[in-house]
Amino acid sequence: MPPNRERYSRQVRFAGIGEEGQQRLGRSRVLIVGCGALGSVVAETLVRAGVGHTTLVDRDFLEVSNLQRQVLFDEQDVADGLPKAVAAASKLRRINSDVDVEPVVADVTHQNLADLAAAADVIVDGTDNFETRLLINDFAVSATKPWVYGGCLGAEGQVLAIVPGRSACLACLVPEPPAPGDTPTCDTAGILGTAVNVVASLQATEALKLLVGAEGAVSRQLMVVDLWRNRVRSIDVDGLHPPGECPTCDRREFPWLEGRRGSEAAILCGRNSVQLRPSAATKLDLPTLAERLSRVGQVTCNRFLLRLSVDASGFTLFSDGRVIVSGTEDPAEARTLASRYLGL
Repeated sequence: MPPNRERYSRQVRFAGIGEEGQQRLGRSRVLIVGCGALGSVVAETLVRAGVGHTTLVDRDFLEVSNLQRQVLFDEQDVADGLPKAVAAASKLRRINSDVDVEPVVADVTHQNLADLAAAADVIVDGTDNFETRLLINDFAVSATKPWVYGGCLGAEGQVLAIVPGRSACLACLVPEPPAPGDTPTCDTAGILGTAVNVVASLQATEALKLLVGAEGAVSRQLMVVDLWRNRVRSIDVDGLHPPGECPTCDRREFPWLEGRRGSEAAILCGRNSVQLRPSAATKLDLPTLAERLSRVGQVTCNRFLLRLSVDASGFTLFSDGRVIVSGTEDPAEARTLASRYLGL
């Protein structure tokens, strides 16, 4: 047991964990990719549970709109202008000094994920885009490392624990990321903090099962919740495709990890802009997209391109899927903004 036995005493009394499980938690290492809504709740839960080392990776900074659902942060953090990972680590260290919390301010890419995740026993998804999730999935399957997917929008959410070699992987469920603007985001469709807390709690529970070695208790189904309509479902994903046909877990193809897939970012010299190119050829329906994005900001559109203005940011979308993000020369910030408003 860690030095402070009383801290974890109620958890140790739970038969699924016990003293041996608590000791395993104290020796465990977790990587949380993204420290926003889901990631902050997962991080606090696992740190309070006594996970020995938690690495938090996030590319973003705090804004006041985060406070409605990102429970680790407060107004002072926003005023201080701190990166989310740094602010979260500071809070978590005050919550539990028994454990180690490591913040990393970075954009997770195929170039750094292997180093970030090499020592992790479990990876937990706190991201907001499918390109990063498919990258995590590639790495996890290639390294035979378990991870927990989670997504949340509006009052709905999904959770899937992925144990390579024993369960379906994310590519079985989502073989391709949605096209730019194809799916709503938190900034376009809204999100309830209650849904975030439920989904993140399910993710953290699956992570705890994996960390204490209770793989038999890990769900092999996609858990889907809709709090507004009072619905909870479990969907069997093992039979989503015929055996041998998943390119990732069956054929062991890892294009995201190898850098052959993934949006390309290019700084446009002298324009304070970054161009993001989609990972695969696509064709955008600009008029339909314009109608959807008109609820987010000011939109102008012709048959060649669409322009969206939101606060101090500007986006120019082309029918081939390219996006120019104006107002920044930082590719990581451009990806964050594109993810927030366009679902990239």
